[in-house]
Amino acid sequence: MNLSGIRTGIGYDIHPLVEKRPLVIGGVEIPHSKGLAGHSDADVLSHAVADALLGAAGEGDLGRHFPDTDPQYKNISSLRLLEKVRDRLKAGGFIILNIDTVVIAQAPRLTPYMDRIRAQIAKTVGLPESVVNIKAKTAEGLDSIGRGESIAAQAICTLLKEY
Repeated sequence: MNLSGIRTGIGYDIHPLVEKRPLVIGGVEIPHSKGLAGHSDADVLSHAVADALLGAAGEGDLGRHFPDTDPQYKNISSLRLLEKVRDRLKAGGFIILNIDTVVIAQAPRLTPYMDRIRAQIAKTVGLPESVVNIKAKTAEGLDSIGRGESIAAQAICTLLKEY
């Protein structure tokens, strides 16, 4: 195997919590009194994964491809955006090898939803669940996340470029 074709990317996203919006993380709607504000459905996990994939491929970030100034992306499911990123990578000769993520939220507790979130992300990018990892952490009461004002996510992925 030619290891020069292995690439790694990182992604990060954060959105404020607001009233009258559904809370969607990893494509799964989670019962909560608030949801994430954003142009799309504001799914921080899907955004972080997409950014990590685009970064590993040297393709910039999510905002470059799907700007929040474009009305066609208003309230779009972030899983649709992630599908478009997956298709772009496939067309460019990339194979996704691994995705590891962490969602940082003070509330709600995400443990009951982790298996569904993992399954949804894996299905969307076309991977077996065994190579997709989702972790949840709190901010221990610190910063806007710890005060329950926002939720963030980080992702790292590994791609293989077929030559």
